[in-house]
Amino acid sequence: MPGSSDSPRYRRRHLREREPDCPLCGRRVPFCWSCRCGFRLCQACMHENFWTLSCNGITWVCPDCGQQNGLGNQ
Repeated sequence: MPGSSDSPRYRRRHLREREPDCPLCGRRVPFCWSCRCGFRLCQACMHENFWTLSCNGITWVCPDCGQQNGLGNQ
């Protein structure tokens, strides 16, 4: 049914429009590192600030809440 919210095309378009914005650089990016508190960081900003956010290369510390988050390489 056209216009139905259950059609796959509507869901795909809806998800594509909701790409996250990086709060540091303000760019629209398809992927952001995110913390449980809601803080987000794009890959370019993570790479630029890596040594201030990570001390071991395995986890990164959220600058807002101080929680440790994995980098996906564990």
